[in-house]
Amino acid sequence: MNPPRHSRPARALLGLALLSVIWGYNWVVMKSALVDAGAITFTALRSALGALSLFLVMRWQRKPLALTRPLATLTLGVLQTALFVGLTMAALIHGGAGKTAVLVYTMPFWVLLLARPFLGERLHGLQWPAVALACGGLVLVLAPWRPAGSPTSEVLAVAAGLAWALAALQAKHMGRSQRFDLLSLTAWQMALGSLPLIALALLLPEPPIHWTPYFIGALLYNVVLGNALAWWLWLYVLQNLPAGVASLGTLAIPVIGVLAAWLQLGERPGRVEIAGMVLIGAGLGLLAPAAGRRRAVAAPPDP
Repeated sequence: MNPPRHSRPARALLGLALLSVIWGYNWVVMKSALVDAGAITFTALRSALGALSLFLVMRWQRKPLALTRPLATLTLGVLQTALFVGLTMAALIHGGAGKTAVLVYTMPFWVLLLARPFLGERLHGLQWPAVALACGGLVLVLAPWRPAGSPTSEVLAVAAGLAWALAALQAKHMGRSQRFDLLSLTAWQMALGSLPLIALALLLPEPPIHWTPYFIGALLYNVVLGNALAWWLWLYVLQNLPAGVASLGTLAIPVIGVLAAWLQLGERPGRVEIAGMVLIGAGLGLLAPAAGRRRAVAAPPDP
């Protein structure tokens, strides 16, 4: 049984919160895992195994495994898995993690720029100050003026953020034009998007994998939580919230990443970063109830 339509925005916001925790902590997991494997190899493994795990869940639930809307799903897979994940990891190879994170998380701002011409979505009321607070907080947390980076890394990271934004708009458009099974779409886009990553992993020379207990745990975290569950949650959030609101919600991810690195890796945030996290929290606090009220008013009754 599907949840009542009026409760879906609240469920989507809870899903966005869980997603932020999973992806925020994953910065620590990935950083530690790359000691035991090359970046492209690790990315190809987690994407392909993530798709396989979802297909197994579909089989267990007796869902049809057939690919529907192949062209649209392929487009989503190329943007969301191959380009976004691949370009992010390539940017990390060529430049510093801080600068890469700054530029990758320009995704919400690309969505805000593109959502109006592509989807007809506009910001309203309290969403404007929420955006201003969250944007200012993101700049303070990630401090783009501090870490150095190479031009190659910067271009790759910006391209990754843009690819993720285009994937979000593509998923939102697919949901508007036709209903689809989220589990099937998540599995197929990940499977199709992982094919170029597998090809790169086979073609590019990288050091052999060290199958340490930590690496196995990190791989399982990425396969089950960071890829399979997280991308399913992301598509669910996009289906039930405006694209601009959903994308702005991801600004909590770098904040959680900073806190996780502080607790686990001893990377203590400075006063400027703490101030930025407070601003992002305030912005999200304004954004969430405004989004929920607007969605509840705009939603037509169930047939």
